[in-house]
Amino acid sequence: MLGQSKTVHQAEIDSAAELIDFWRFNVEFMRRLYEDQPISAPGVWNRTDYRPLEGFVFAVTPFNFTAIAGNLPTAPALMGNTIVWKPAATAKYSAHLIMQLLQEAGLPDGVINLVYGDGAEIAEIALADPRLAGVHFTGSTQVFNNIFRKVGLNIDQYRNYPRLVGETGGKNFIVAHGSADVAALAAAIIRGGYEYQGQKCSAASRIFIPASLWPTLKTVLCDEIATIRVGDVADFSNFMGAVIDEKAWRKHMRVFEEVKSSSAKILRGGEAEDKTGYFIAPTLIETDDLDSRLLREEFFGPIVTAYVYRDSEFEAILEKIDQSGTYGLTGAIFSRDRRIINRALSGLRSAAGNFYINDKPTGAIVGQQPFGGARMSGTNDKAGSMWNLIRWTSPRSIKEAFVSPRDYRHPYLSNSSADD
Repeated sequence: MLGQSKTVHQAEIDSAAELIDFWRFNVEFMRRLYEDQPISAPGVWNRTDYRPLEGFVFAVTPFNFTAIAGNLPTAPALMGNTIVWKPAATAKYSAHLIMQLLQEAGLPDGVINLVYGDGAEIAEIALADPRLAGVHFTGSTQVFNNIFRKVGLNIDQYRNYPRLVGETGGKNFIVAHGSADVAALAAAIIRGGYEYQGQKCSAASRIFIPASLWPTLKTVLCDEIATIRVGDVADFSNFMGAVIDEKAWRKHMRVFEEVKSSSAKILRGGEAEDKTGYFIAPTLIETDDLDSRLLREEFFGPIVTAYVYRDSEFEAILEKIDQSGTYGLTGAIFSRDRRIINRALSGLRSAAGNFYINDKPTGAIVGQQPFGGARMSGTNDKAGSMWNLIRWTSPRSIKEAFVSPRDYRHPYLSNSSADD
């Protein structure tokens, strides 16, 4: 709570509940994976040996989820790999506690190696090592792109092709149809956009609302946002805490300044203070520019931008969301019309790796909604599922013959010789 400015609710569902789920469910996923064995013909035993990768896995973890910080090094380790773990500079203490837990549970020394220091310097050393077998990453798209580039430049010196698994940024959407339930929609926008100060890769940061709903929804949102308490997370009456550091705070301040000099309007929020912490007010912005960077770029803060469309343009909005999206992480449709829901499922099939119907696009649960997206949101290797563990094993196919041939000649050769 104090190290990463999480309210008690956000801290519990992350560092306790989700971390426990990762460690419990991954064991079950591993068991299911090991049970996947080939068929064997009479006199032959075929089997798959799930080997660890040859070398080490470089795990790079973010500040915003302690559960992710615990999962990224331990999932490959569970499959037998050795890990070099670099945590976020702003989440060092929770990483230290995770290592204490693992050591008390009996993790041998040298399996997971927690390394503190300058991220760029550590990455330079790790990515240049011929023994690099894989990268397990969660963080910004820019940093993951740099990792990809460096691996490409070093490709000739590796012993194997490294496995690159990454979950990166998102510009996650909520699109509403005229048939949506306004109260449910408003709650989803507020929870999806402002919980943990919008510092979730899945956070809702752009919303597309039909003109018929906007007057009512705008009033509800502005009234409800005004009730959100922001402050010290040790005060349990606060819904939001501080953003992670001064760098993030200044980034959000620049967004507010840009909005004030544009055609967009700040409907609620836009304030900040840094006297007792780096606090940003929950902010709702309206823009009439579909190409605005407010609808394209990830800010990773409590900033939600609304675009109001004509009800008759629903199909066009679906196409715009799909075609204009650099990212493809999470998204949601709100409608009480099953035909509309099915249309959104189809039209936005590639726009989000995790898609929600009449619910906020955050809060994926291990074993229930395996998490990950494509496009510039990552490799979509689905943390919290068997699909992720598959990436950390190198299968070996073994055939054992119980009755071995003793003559190189096939039966047809004997038959041909007899006929002659």
